[in-house]
This record gives sequence, C-alpha cells and structure tokens, in this order.
Amino acid sequence: MQDDAKLEDVAGHSADGDVIMCAANSYTQKYFLDPRFSHMPDNIKDDIKILSVAFTEECGGIFLMSFDDEGNLNLSSYADEKDYLYDEISAGLYINKYRMENRELFEALETYYKIVFLDQGLDEV
Repeated sequence: MQDDAKLEDVAGHSADGDVIMCAANSYTQKYFLDPRFSHMPDNIKDDIKILSVAFTEECGGIFLMSFDDEGNLNLSSYADEKDYLYDEISAGLYINKYRMENRELFEALETYYKIVFLDQGLDEV
C-alpha cells in the first residue's frame, strides 16, 4: 500500500471477503472505523482504536480488524513492500498477545457482529 493511500480504501470488504471493521495505518498515522460500526458503545470504539493504534506504533505497517462470513473476528497486519523495518514475526506475536489479553472484548465483538450484521438470535450465538 502506498503512503498516500487512504484507510477508507481498505474499508468494506477485504480480498478474502471479510468485512473490515477498523484499520490503523502507521504510514499515514491514521485510524479508520467503518461507519457501519459507529453505533457501537463509545467505550468499545475507544478500546479498539487504542488497540489498533498501539499495534501500529509498536509494529508498524497496517493493522486490520475484520469479520469473516461466520462472524469470527480476524486480526491481521501487513506492510508496504518497501518497509524493511516491519517485522512479520513480531506482528504475529503481538496479534497472539492481543487475542489472549482481550479475549472477552473480542468475544463480545463477535457476538455483536453476529446479532447486528448476521441477524442471528441470541440463542444462535
């Protein structure tokens, strides 16, 4: 991704069909939350913004939080091909750390997505 690319360009659906909820870009130092998720509680929006921006501050590159077609939350990161400082291994370790430390938040986000976006009932989740 080029330095001048907008985060809105990655919004919507990823190449594999995931619905992208938010993205943080270390190159442009910007954060984007898809407007479809703007009605979430402010404290949740703040938490995912802090996590996303902290990830890019620590690892660089671009960080994405997205949902697959079954409602599972995916965390991913990638870098511009010219970014020689980006460390894929560290990024993977941080993602695993985030998954462990924020398990309850991520489970709540999955439940929210399944109910609001996939129209599943609470008994189906």
